[in-house]
Amino acid sequence: MSRGVVTIRGRSPQMSANFFYLFLLLSVSRLSIAGSLENNKPDPVRQSGGLVPRQARIAVTSHIPRESVVSKGIASIGYSKRLHILEIEFVNGAVYRYLQVAPSVHRDLMSADSKARYYDANIKGNYPSVRVRPRVKQQFD
Repeated sequence: MSRGVVTIRGRSPQMSANFFYLFLLLSVSRLSIAGSLENNKPDPVRQSGGLVPRQARIAVTSHIPRESVVSKGIASIGYSKRLHILEIEFVNGAVYRYLQVAPSVHRDLMSADSKARYYDANIKGNYPSVRVRPRVKQQFD
């Protein structure tokens, strides 16, 4: 018989203490890592669908072919049927990608008499968006 020494599931007190300290160390490490990740989050960017991390805005490369259109505000429009992504290049050079856009919205935009008006009424502010390229600033001589 042991002399008042409590064992946990047949383990010695020293082994139980080692497991406890290991568990405590791992828990503190996880909290420390989670805290550092929380403090290093990128600044959010305001989007129509909520907040999207700035990295999502910066690291976007366009592989969606766009078709030139006749419009005073929009230069070209592209659509990915597989991903349901609408991409619009504006006459000022900016390119925006709109997510979760139904094929019917793209079809209606392409057939609209005024694409800029259709965009303002049906797309802008209604879908999450990511800036692919900022507008080109005009230089005045």
